[in-house]
Amino acid sequence: MTGAPGRPLSAELSEQLVSVAIDILAEEGWGRLNSDRIAARARAGKAGIYRRWPTMAALARHAVGRFTLVTVPDDGGSLRGDLEGLVQCWTEPLNREERAAASLVGAARHHDDLRAGLDAALVQPLAAAVGEIGTRSASRGHPVDQNRLALLGSVLEAFWWQRYTAAGDGAMTSERVRRVVDDVLLPIAEPASEGVRV
Repeated sequence: MTGAPGRPLSAELSEQLVSVAIDILAEEGWGRLNSDRIAARARAGKAGIYRRWPTMAALARHAVGRFTLVTVPDDGGSLRGDLEGLVQCWTEPLNREERAAASLVGAARHHDDLRAGLDAALVQPLAAAVGEIGTRSASRGHPVDQNRLALLGSVLEAFWWQRYTAAGDGAMTSERVRRVVDDVLLPIAEPASEGVRV
């Protein structure tokens, strides 16, 4: 967060402005995020917004960059169990934070700030989760080749972006999620000669 010299910025107002920005992104999308709408909803002056963030992209980066959209799953006891735990959220509709992030996906191609916010919220946590799943599998005596682990991370990321950009509420059926795990994710992580470990 940036700020001009002078009176200290109110942390309470900063949080209110961020919350309003998230609401607008989640409900109406990136194209509707502007200082007039934020100021009106927050009952604040536009100057207070620009003292904190020089652009709407910087505000969106700050807001979305605080999210953790992917979390390391509880130990599922096996590679399959860990992968199921990781993607279990795909059976749920997008929540407020996910809808806000989803609204930035297209525009992020043209805005470094938006890309950085999505990277902090989704790409980095996903990489950490995949790394932990690989570590767990190795500790069980079934190491995953690093090239396969990297490919697994890339495919998972693609599925996550698809979840955010597909029509509808983003939810998949439990059966479809199970098939993705069994037919797509596990075969990437495990050599065909070893079969699927359960």
